[in-house]
Amino acid sequence: MSFEKISVIGLGYIGLPTAAVFASRKKKVIGVDVDKKAVDTINRGEIHIVEPDLDMVVHAAVTEGYLKAVTTPEPADAFLIAVPTPFKGDHEPDLGYIESASKAIAQVLKKGNLVILESTSPVGATEQMAEWMAQARPDLTFPQTHGEESDIRVAHCPERVLPGHVLRELVQNDRVIGGMTAKCSEKAAALYKTIVEGECVITNARTAEMCKLTENSFRDVNIAFANELSMICDKLDINVWELIRLANRHPRVNILQPGPGVGGHCIAVDPWFIVSKTPDLARLIRTAREVNDYKPKWVVEQIKIGIAEYLLNNPHKTSKDITIVCFGLAFKPDIDDLRESPAVEVAKEILSFHKGRVLAVEPNVNSLPECLRQGVCLIEAESAVSDADIFVLLVDHKEFKEIPKKALSKKLIIETRGLW
Repeated sequence: MSFEKISVIGLGYIGLPTAAVFASRKKKVIGVDVDKKAVDTINRGEIHIVEPDLDMVVHAAVTEGYLKAVTTPEPADAFLIAVPTPFKGDHEPDLGYIESASKAIAQVLKKGNLVILESTSPVGATEQMAEWMAQARPDLTFPQTHGEESDIRVAHCPERVLPGHVLRELVQNDRVIGGMTAKCSEKAAALYKTIVEGECVITNARTAEMCKLTENSFRDVNIAFANELSMICDKLDINVWELIRLANRHPRVNILQPGPGVGGHCIAVDPWFIVSKTPDLARLIRTAREVNDYKPKWVVEQIKIGIAEYLLNNPHKTSKDITIVCFGLAFKPDIDDLRESPAVEVAKEILSFHKGRVLAVEPNVNSLPECLRQGVCLIEAESAVSDADIFVLLVDHKEFKEIPKKALSKKLIIETRGLW
């Protein structure tokens, strides 16, 4: 099976690295994104996101003519859809981006094309995508009506990569490939084998969709356990990080680390996709989400207690005199991704009640999200260490590990990551 031209729809944290890896294998790749600024940046051989080594791969691919970015889909042999899947209302999945992408590529589809949904999605989304394409192109046949004889092959293949290690994991990780038919799976596996060194494991579309949701829900439940432990340990005056370190010495125990909550577009979102489909059955998954969603509020309460303690020890000061600094705004260490970040939520809450200055140190971004621009000052770590009274550690970026302990010794610290 030959794939001379591959199109990747959505050039964000997954789509752009995926496009770049295919292009690095000397495949002609057309990247599609509605953000013209991102498209122009890529066509200059530059990148608009933070991901180690991606800039070099994109620059080489563009320079050598294997990668170009556009705002409107063009004909290709295979289409990979990697657009966002947020939720709306009461944690209901929002498939609007998938619908727009599928209808856009439908206009340029031709017999023999392969369409793969990579976006993490609720069960049934791949079938829904195929239906949207069928409605837009009644002159073509699709798997839901013509099975193995369909003109267009459709599959689901969820990404399973770690931000900060995307290029390596795209190549080395196993891929779960779920076609709507056996031939759909076979064709999708042939495409991924051009870049994947791991195993391409075949299943059906619904199982592939559920597999990604299950992986992230498993991690969410484990993190919820750690976060709940941290709140219990605070109440009982126990060091939770020492406790977990000791418990993990058991050969069959592996507790993850607590934090200020759970962020990002995967673990903080995907479990709700399971809950939305089976609300009466997904009781543990829902509870884990609720524990992790509550954790930022608990951190804010600790900050309020810290302010009260500071004023008790400094009776000549008022709350207006107190400067609070949030160390880290990203949803995890050493990346620039602020999506669903509990650190941003904590900073936003501080703004809502604190009358003094609020600072933020986030070495991976150049500007603050809109919700923090009125009231929070983005500064360097060195200035924050000298200017602030209360330190709130929210993300364990590598830069924060280098702050001398002497500089922290006289500060009131709210610690959520066990770094200091």
